[in-house]
This record gives sequence, C-alpha cells and structure tokens, in this order.
Amino acid sequence: HFKVLFRLFNYECMSLCLIVGLLLTGVAALDSEVSGKIGLRAVIYYFSTTIIAVILGIILVMTIKPGVSQEAENIDRAGTTPNVTTVDTLLDLLRNMFPENLVQACFQQYKTKRKELEPGKVLSNTTTIPPLAITVMTVVENITREYKIVGAYSDGINVLGLIVFCVAFGLVIGKMGDKGRILLEFFDALNEATMKLVQIIMCYMPFGILFLIAAKIIEVEDWEIFRKMGLYMVTVLSGLAIHATICLPFIFFIIVRKNPYTFTLGMAQALVTALMISSSSATLPVTFRCAEENNRIDKRITRFVLPVGATINMDGTALYEAVAAIFIAQLNDYPLDVGQIVTISITATVASIGAAGVPNAGLITMVIVLTGVGLPASDVTLIVAMDWLLFSTTQSKSF
Repeated sequence: HFKVLFRLFNYECMSLCLIVGLLLTGVAALDSEVSGKIGLRAVIYYFSTTIIAVILGIILVMTIKPGVSQEAENIDRAGTTPNVTTVDTLLDLLRNMFPENLVQACFQQYKTKRKELEPGKVLSNTTTIPPLAITVMTVVENITREYKIVGAYSDGINVLGLIVFCVAFGLVIGKMGDKGRILLEFFDALNEATMKLVQIIMCYMPFGILFLIAAKIIEVEDWEIFRKMGLYMVTVLSGLAIHATICLPFIFFIIVRKNPYTFTLGMAQALVTALMISSSSATLPVTFRCAEENNRIDKRITRFVLPVGATINMDGTALYEAVAAIFIAQLNDYPLDVGQIVTISITATVASIGAAGVPNAGLITMVIVLTGVGLPASDVTLIVAMDWLLFSTTQSKSF
C-alpha cells in the first residue's frame, strides 16, 4: 500500500517527456561544432570521474578488507543469479543505442536471454548376466548444460536509444533554420508544461519520501544481515561519501574556481530524490529544475549534458561493483593479482555505463565483473539483501 501511495509522487512518468524534449531543444539550440566540443568534454569528464571512483573503491576494500573476517557460508543468500554474459550485455548496449521501433523504445529495451535446454539422456552400462541374458540399463543424466540465445524485450525506457535519436534529430532541427522553428517551439512548450507539473509535485515530495521509506523498512525480513555485512556496507558508504564530498568538489573547484558545496546545496533536492527513487533517469525532472533555477546553469548546457550523464555517468555504481567483486573474492579466500584488479577496474567502468540508470541494474552488471576475473557468478546472491540500500545510495552519487 505504501508503494501505491508513492506512485502518486513518482517522477518516472515524466522523465520520458523531459529526456526527449529537453535534449532535442538543447542540441538544436547549440551550433553543431559547439555541441561536439561540449559533448567531448562531458564524456571525458564522465569517464574520468568513474575511473576515480573505481580506484577509490579498490583502495578502500583492499585496505579495510571487509571479507577477510567473514565466510561465504555464514552469509544468507537471497534471490537468484542473473544468467548473463559480458558479450551479450555489451551487444545489448549497442542494439539499444539504435532501436528498431522508436515508440517501443519509450517503454521497452532489448535484452538477450539464455534459455536452458532440457538435458538429454543417454543409455550406458549395459550388463549381461548369464544364463538369464537379462540386460540391465542404467540411465545417466547428461550434466552438460546447453543454452539457447533468445532475443526479448524487457520493460523500461530505452534511454540510450532515445538519447542517440534525440541528438541526431536535434542537430537536424538546428540545421533547418526557420523551417524547424515550429518543432522547436512545440518541444519548448512541452518542456515548460512538464516542469510546471514537477513544481506541483515538489510540494508533496516529503510525503512521497515518507511512504517509500516505510515500504523499504517493511520489506526487510532479516535485520541480522546488517550485522553480518556491516563492514562491507561501511566500505561502500565510505567510498561514496569520500567521492561525493572530497573528490568531486575538488574537481569542481579546480575547473570552475567556485565554492563546490554551495553548488551541491543547490542540488540537494535532486540528490535526496535519487536516494529515494533509486533511479537517476527518473530523477531528471528534479535535476533539471535544481540546475537551472537554483544554480543558474545555462539551459542549453543542462538539456544536452544531463540526460547523457544520467545514463552513462554512474560513478557510484562503478565503485559499488568494484568493492563488491573484491569483497566476494575475499569471502572465497581467492587471491587477486594486479592484472585481475585492473580487469575489475575496466569491467566495473564499462558495466556501470551499461547500467542505464534503472533500479537494480547493478546486480546484472555485477555478474559481468565477477566472471571477468573468474569468480563464481552465483555469489552475487550474497549481496542481494544489501542491494536496495547500497544501490539507492550509488544513484545519488552518480550525478
């Protein structure tokens, strides 16, 4: 019932309008050469902060060693292991960038699934017992598992596909001049109407947060997990706190030469909303409002940079996955060499981009990180119980 009440205050229903409208108008208002420079700088910044977050997480988990004092057998498992591979996930990322149907991309995204085939049975161990000539046949199960790759669609906005289309469409509208003005005015009006709705909902936001917190508390069945996983939680949350309060403000000060904490205070509503909703994409309406009204950032910049950043700039997710992978290795007493740690850094960075700003996508991409260094993918179930809390926190650190 709490979740139903929270739907009244959810921004996810408006994120689609803002992603399309704001990105189109933002790109169309910029010169193609200027937008190219801004886009390049933004992507470089996104990758740089993500790599910094991964390195920070690895340093903390190797220093604190949260998994050394624990054993995997002593931690209750929850959920199931997502059956994915690195190749499938990366190819899905490319397929979603160029959707077959633009309308379908508004509510579904492509996802490769592996369907396990029924194992065959073979007859063996035929024994003849004289003089009765009785044949005894033993049925031996074939333990080899075979999978069939099946293409399917899962519910959720295909943010990457919409971004690619909107950037291309916005550039074309900008080149059309007066002929494209009608389309530009239409999307401007759509943006203003959506932002008016955001302002209305902001008045009721505290009640929505209250309902969501209540729902999360009710869902917790075993509070003992907080004691068993306490050191792991401290490691992740410490990394997120250091990245958010020291690393990012330092970069901001070096580049902008202004007080970073004043800027962060202006984004407070967006950060709290991301913490509660667990989706940076769904938080975009509040993020736009905070950036443009509170921090006075040029709308042409926010409309071009924020939708892309909410999709690929997942610093918190990258840090969380790097820490979780090494934590699981420590639980299994699995030594990691320098090459494997570098592999974790690279796969965590790439996998965080594929998370696409949707709730709990980190668990799916976590399987990629684990298999990349030879760790059992089934051990992802060890951290499922903590995922709702830690992944919500990572989303608020992904801006």
